[in-house]
Amino acid sequence: MAHAWRCSGLRWSAEDGPVLVWDGGRRSALTWGKRVAFGVAEGGVRTCVGARGHACPVRAAVPGRSTGARCEECARLDRAHSVAADTIADDPRPYHVYLAWFGPGMLKVGITARERGSARLLEQGAVCFSWLGVGPLMAARRAEELLRAALGVPDRIPYAEKRAVRSALPGGEAERAAEITEVHGRAVALAAWPESLARLPLRVVDHVGVFGLAGVPGAVGEVSELAAGCAVGGELVAAAGPDLHLATERGVVVIDTRLMAGWGLVPAAGGGELTVPMRRFKGVPGVQDGLF
Repeated sequence: MAHAWRCSGLRWSAEDGPVLVWDGGRRSALTWGKRVAFGVAEGGVRTCVGARGHACPVRAAVPGRSTGARCEECARLDRAHSVAADTIADDPRPYHVYLAWFGPGMLKVGITARERGSARLLEQGAVCFSWLGVGPLMAARRAEELLRAALGVPDRIPYAEKRAVRSALPGGEAERAAEITEVHGRAVALAAWPESLARLPLRVVDHVGVFGLAGVPGAVGEVSELAAGCAVGGELVAAAGPDLHLATERGVVVIDTRLMAGWGLVPAAGGGELTVPMRRFKGVPGVQDGLF
């Protein structure tokens, strides 16, 4: 029986691109054209990945559709020390406030530690972004709330919505940058801008090339969950955020790598054709739902 690997997630950097990380520290670089194929061990059960670097004490079973791959208690512990969950107020590091764009009408505001650079934007699958300001954490939080209240800019966009529009993005950088450009100008002009947060000039960074999305065929759907005994296989044509875009016998299919966490994964038998439940994107005809 083949040794089972456990995926720790997809990591991004502007220099190295996407890399799959496995328990134990092994890393698999992902390049366009690479064959990605794996199976889920027969009779396997998806177990909680734990929290804050600690294993789940009871190795609780978690649902196949969960992107968090954590039981209720470990999820609570993980968010207890999360800047994103607004549970930390005394972090002394400077923070960037940013505007991120994922597709037409999908613009959000967010914050990230300045030392992380653009990694957070790559992890979120931001098609393009611009910094808006930089300063203390609580000032960054106030700016985030100001944009929500004054300009109606949300701080969250579901991943399902991001990936559903990714195949129909405008072709030009200027067109993709238009919404950020307009909102950036309105945001830095707000009278209630926090005094300790320095405004930053507009500089839109486009990730279409980094993600490999230029000229890639549109995705027909996404893997909805993994299950014991199933297999995934395809040629990597693009990646954005936690998502891999794989060219398969059914067209380009997106798999959220967060669905892989908690499973024991093995080399795929027979080339790794898709034998997983799939959810088709709206407006794509002729794509079968359910098991292939």
